[in-house]
Amino acid sequence: MCLSDRERGVKPLNARKIIVGVTGSIAAYKSAELVRKLKQQGCEVTVVMTPAATEFITPLTLETLSGRPVATEFFPAARRPEVLHISLAQWADLLVVAPATANVIGKVAAGIADELLATVIMATEAPVLFAPAMNAAMYSNPILTANISRLRQYGYQFVEPEAGELACGGIGTGRLAPIETILEAIEGLLSCSPQGTEKLIQRGSSELSGKKVLVTAGRTEEDLDPVRFLTNRSSGKMGYALASEAEKRGAEVILVSGPSSLPSLPGVRLISVRSAEQMSREVKQWFPRCDVLLMAAAVSDFRPRNKTTSKIKKQEGLLLELEKTPDILLEIKSLKGDKGVGGFALETEDGLTNARRKLKSKGLDFIVLNAPTALGADANQVTVLGADGKTERLSQMSKLEVARGILDRVVGLLRTKCSDS
Repeated sequence: MCLSDRERGVKPLNARKIIVGVTGSIAAYKSAELVRKLKQQGCEVTVVMTPAATEFITPLTLETLSGRPVATEFFPAARRPEVLHISLAQWADLLVVAPATANVIGKVAAGIADELLATVIMATEAPVLFAPAMNAAMYSNPILTANISRLRQYGYQFVEPEAGELACGGIGTGRLAPIETILEAIEGLLSCSPQGTEKLIQRGSSELSGKKVLVTAGRTEEDLDPVRFLTNRSSGKMGYALASEAEKRGAEVILVSGPSSLPSLPGVRLISVRSAEQMSREVKQWFPRCDVLLMAAAVSDFRPRNKTTSKIKKQEGLLLELEKTPDILLEIKSLKGDKGVGGFALETEDGLTNARRKLKSKGLDFIVLNAPTALGADANQVTVLGADGKTERLSQMSKLEVARGILDRVVGLLRTKCSDS
């Protein structure tokens, strides 16, 4: 275990040599802010641009901000005596590609080095961090998903994009992660080694390397009228802790989250939803591709049968007619096969009895019983009930510690399933 730079009183980014790779995305203009922030924290920055990137932002802008020549081609007019892509690759403590297009991710995953940036990425032994930015349909394309998974297995790191309005005018996941989030990921990768060459995670030796884990988190919101909705007090902390811990153990993690104020997790693919119907759709899409599902979201059990198109005015009495929302775990029960599936239950009375009933009816491998006090809290006390009949009551602990205990169970479960097959 190594001390972080903060624990040693050292600025994590001070005097570090960082290459910022810029590719042909409309988000290329945001790379200027990233370069500026890195310089403010004492970094030496060299920018490497793809030819397409120069159509979105000029090399002069980034050269002015970095204070160093911007590299755009193998054979620049002002020839240098060294082999450019090798000298750059050896110079860097870390290389961050922000924004990273589907094109450059695909090239590196396939071992193609036909322009300068891809060649530097292939040649460097420093940590490489990708911050994807693209159209939502491109980001959800299974080819890109496979390419990201392949690169993760080789130790490349990712800062997942966020959901929101895209340059094309649509809404979806694909916006470049906030610059502060990218900076935090850079600090994390450089925090264990003064030279910045020790990777934060060695995925090849991780317990869940090569496994895909699907996690749901947060609450859902069921619209009543344009301004009101039915929901609950879930913060998403338990699901996010599970996703973070699974990613640390080497898994490729897809996090389907309802509304939450929590920041996105580096290395975790975030899919944002609002309603139970949307969450059901995403889980059913991703579940066949995953090895494990951890259903930690607090999904609304009911929704208004009829949503009004105008705000309901204040009145003496209001009668709401409700209908059930999709039962996601029940819907995927027939698709389970040998996958590991864990659920969560929150009960106010007869907790163990109701949790056991849910465990059996939905064909789960285990279920985690919560108390209502867990909603929004940082700590939790849970009871884990297994399909094998074993019951384990954990002491009060942080949700991250609870997540570690649950992931220990997942690792054991997968080993058992593997030995039985």
